[in-house]
Amino acid sequence: MKPQTAAKKLNIYLPATPQEFQDSTVSHDEFVALQSDPPQWLQDLRREGPHPRPEVARKLGITITALKANDMDKPLTTADIKALLENQPEWLRSARSSLAENRPGAGTDES
Repeated sequence: MKPQTAAKKLNIYLPATPQEFQDSTVSHDEFVALQSDPPQWLQDLRREGPHPRPEVARKLGITITALKANDMDKPLTTADIKALLENQPEWLRSARSSLAENRPGAGTDES
């Protein structure tokens, strides 16, 4: 598979990967090996980032649309995300609340 596809499936930011990963195709067996026994660079990238947009949104608890609307549509490191969560700007608090309210089952008593 193409490096872009492999990066997307691995939930990592392609430009942050080693050049040899970016320049080569990934076979199914290589992909399975990356998942089951990730090399150090992949472990570090997953832990520290920078993370791709969907992962940033997930870690912040907001939508990609909210990232875009607030000019945060960019890769962020784990430290960047942690700092945003610790000192949440108004836009982030609002986006997190909005998403929580719109989730299926939000506000209903299913007990």
